[in-house]
Amino acid sequence: MASGSTTQSSDLRCEAFYEKWKDELLMAALGIQQHFVEKGASQVSAGQRSSPAQMQCVCYGLGSFSSCVSARYQLAMLLLLLDALKIELSDCFVFDPVFSSGEVDVLKRIGLTVLTENEEGKRQANKPTIFYLMHCGKALYNNLLWKNWSKQCLIEIIIIGNSFCGMKERTIDREFNRDYRYISQITAVCEERLLPCPSHMIDVFSDTAVITFSASGVAKLSEATWVNPPEPQYGHCVDLEIVCKDK
Repeated sequence: MASGSTTQSSDLRCEAFYEKWKDELLMAALGIQQHFVEKGASQVSAGQRSSPAQMQCVCYGLGSFSSCVSARYQLAMLLLLLDALKIELSDCFVFDPVFSSGEVDVLKRIGLTVLTENEEGKRQANKPTIFYLMHCGKALYNNLLWKNWSKQCLIEIIIIGNSFCGMKERTIDREFNRDYRYISQITAVCEERLLPCPSHMIDVFSDTAVITFSASGVAKLSEATWVNPPEPQYGHCVDLEIVCKDK
């Protein structure tokens, strides 16, 4: 761990709210593991074999942690949560277009896997995955949901990021439904647990939630919802809040 993030990690370990974050995430991960146990049991009864896949993590939009204290704390929290979940550092994939070459080197020395392409959040989870998206733009969440828009994929995803309910409350309904249709549709059926944030860390961890998608929840959406989901287009958006890969 880099010396800077070591300091922030030590600070966070002493904070009462960190234990709550860890407990909420462990509970969410346990829910996914339980799904795999049930899935494995049904496959065994059908004459198939299955084994739970090791969880991985994807982190977008961390920011320039060499110059931003908030980003350093967010990196420190990421490392603490990876340790709590026993996710290998090399199984955590990170990307932010603002990373400098020096920051990329630091992340690699820590042991994280630095992505080289701006995926704009359009990464399909091929195994149980935690997406760590601290204070990212709505389009990034919307793109992520679109790329994983199936009942099978969503139930294997955990998002640590901005509250979907909060996004909806702060956005005009017409614009929210038009531009961020996947967030709009899933908000009513996902399970969202707001995480505590002390007053002295409002700029770092405010409005953060653990968001999960249960099988019973996604089943509430009509079957037509899942058929041929169109790729998001943001032609109407004045402020997209993310860096596109062609920029």
